[in-house]
Amino acid sequence: SSGCVPLGSGLLLSTSVQTFPGVRHISSGGRSAGAPLLARSYQELRERAARDPGSFWGPLARDALLWDTPHHTDSDCDFAQGRIRWFLGGRLNVSVNCLDQHVHQSPDRVALIWEKDEPGTEVNITYRELLDMTCRLANTLKKSGIQKGDRVAIYMPVSPLAVAAMLACARIGAVHTVVFAGFSAESLAGRINDSECKAIITCNQGLRGGRTIELKKTVDEAVKNCPSVKHVFVAQRTDKKVHMGNRDIPIEEVMAKEDPVCTPEIMDSEDMLFMLYTSGSTGKPKGIVHTQAGYLLYAALTHKHVFDYKQGDVFGCVADIGWITGHSYVVYGPLCNGATSVLFESTPVYPDPGRYWEMVQRLKINQFYGAPTAIRLLLKYGDEWVKKYDRSSLKTLGSVGEPINHEAWHWLYSVVGDGRCPLVDTWWQTETGGICIAPRPSEDGAKIIPAMAMRPFFGITPVLMDESGKVIQGDDVSGALCIAQPWPGLARTIYGDHKRFIEAYFKTYPGYYFTGDGAYRSTDGYYQITGRMDDVINISGHRLGTAEIEDAMDEHPAVPETAVIGYPHDVKGEGAFAFVVLKDDTAQPQHIEEELKSIVASKIAKYAVPDHILIVKRLPKTRSGKIMTRLLKKIVTGHSGDLGDITTLDDPSVITEIVDTYQTYKNK
Repeated sequence: SSGCVPLGSGLLLSTSVQTFPGVRHISSGGRSAGAPLLARSYQELRERAARDPGSFWGPLARDALLWDTPHHTDSDCDFAQGRIRWFLGGRLNVSVNCLDQHVHQSPDRVALIWEKDEPGTEVNITYRELLDMTCRLANTLKKSGIQKGDRVAIYMPVSPLAVAAMLACARIGAVHTVVFAGFSAESLAGRINDSECKAIITCNQGLRGGRTIELKKTVDEAVKNCPSVKHVFVAQRTDKKVHMGNRDIPIEEVMAKEDPVCTPEIMDSEDMLFMLYTSGSTGKPKGIVHTQAGYLLYAALTHKHVFDYKQGDVFGCVADIGWITGHSYVVYGPLCNGATSVLFESTPVYPDPGRYWEMVQRLKINQFYGAPTAIRLLLKYGDEWVKKYDRSSLKTLGSVGEPINHEAWHWLYSVVGDGRCPLVDTWWQTETGGICIAPRPSEDGAKIIPAMAMRPFFGITPVLMDESGKVIQGDDVSGALCIAQPWPGLARTIYGDHKRFIEAYFKTYPGYYFTGDGAYRSTDGYYQITGRMDDVINISGHRLGTAEIEDAMDEHPAVPETAVIGYPHDVKGEGAFAFVVLKDDTAQPQHIEEELKSIVASKIAKYAVPDHILIVKRLPKTRSGKIMTRLLKKIVTGHSGDLGDITTLDDPSVITEIVDTYQTYKNK
């Protein structure tokens, strides 16, 4: 061995060169020579995709991925049956595509920069080191009886070991389900039981925003009710000793004794790669299933083209690996492309609101991809926290998770990016696997319209549907956003409930994938997401997305954040009720209420003006930053005693706060 790299407080990685582990075709490429299709111009790719979306993907898959056996059939899809199958007959291993091929070419290229909770303590992990860690972990799992097809839960902070855990599962053909390491024991147990996990990989503790999170304690609580779990693998993120029971295994100790070479399991294109749980309208989480080749191809292509990623760039997606954004744009997309990907363990305001931008300066980040909710939070603190740091390395900015409002868009573009970086407002979902609509890729220098997702990605065919299920033709129109043709990144099923999969996505508009979102197509043919269809309210016969009202009110300089819900109205059918957060130093809230009403009247129409505006200190959010409007609706409609499942709330005490404020408002 030529040296060792400490990771956190645990594993020491051997950095010796290893022989190429059990992979055929590596030197000949296992793919078409020279990847010619990927080098073609935007215009040519766009035309090919438009001509025949079905046959567009086959040659791309042959070029872009490393195969053990190339596929013989491009696709077999039928939306009516919820059947989505791509690259049939093809066999490959995802971890080989993400690790071995790059170790073969440039072993010392940095794969991951772990931006730990304390600023300035980052750790670089090369592709060789990540392969070593992945193989040792894969061998550890195999020795404990984990086999191809078994499910493994990962409940860990953002760290190299968590990425290695995902890739180790992929290497041996196990299916990972990452659960965000902030979910309660009850939520964790529900996901483990639904997917019948055989093992859990976790840490003694997590560190986030200067706080310690007791992960092992939560896992201990959860597994009391999880009969399928045989092993709990525990890593040491901190020095604290935790209770270790009969099924607990100290993972770093065991890995250190394992062989750093693990022959990859060769998988069929349509074998399961991972499951990820997302909230359903019924409240029972849905285990969204993604498979091997189609998902990997789509994540890698969108990463490369939407962000204009070039070899040597440092890609900074600040999402947690517990969400689909972390899967596609922290782990699988960047690593398949041989990129250097940042793992962000902390929060946007720790130790101060300059954290993101200090990190951009120190790590020389080229692409920055984050959530509007974080941008709105930082905007409250003013520009000086941004301008303090050198952001000249930035080339592309991206927004993900919800439609970004105008004020946040302009602040990110003008203040953070100095008006010189394209800002891509990306629309996609856990179910779509990767970005479907975004301003880039496009012709060189093509315009970007603020707060608009704009252009469908290659092979994505959006359509707008009316209430009777007919396709709406022409421009300057709004409707339900559907996608007419299948694409490789689309989810394959809901684990254990294919009927629910068909009902949720393919039944409402037969022959189409229904996104659940509403959209507007502009006079130029560009797409703007107007919000969830269930967030559309009908005021006196006018259909209106609550996001439109929120967007208008968010333009008020004293208002960083709003949430609008519909409530039953005797005369209008439905009325709008707005919950508004003000900047800390705001005086005279009653003036602001009047100003907000006049902004909405002038931006949309008088009918859109909320009947009620309630000023609150904060809004109820999930740990990923989504506002839980369902809870606000319950409060306003008098059902605050029956809130249903609130385990995903970041801080449940916010509910009492809002209920009290609402009661005071009502009793005025």
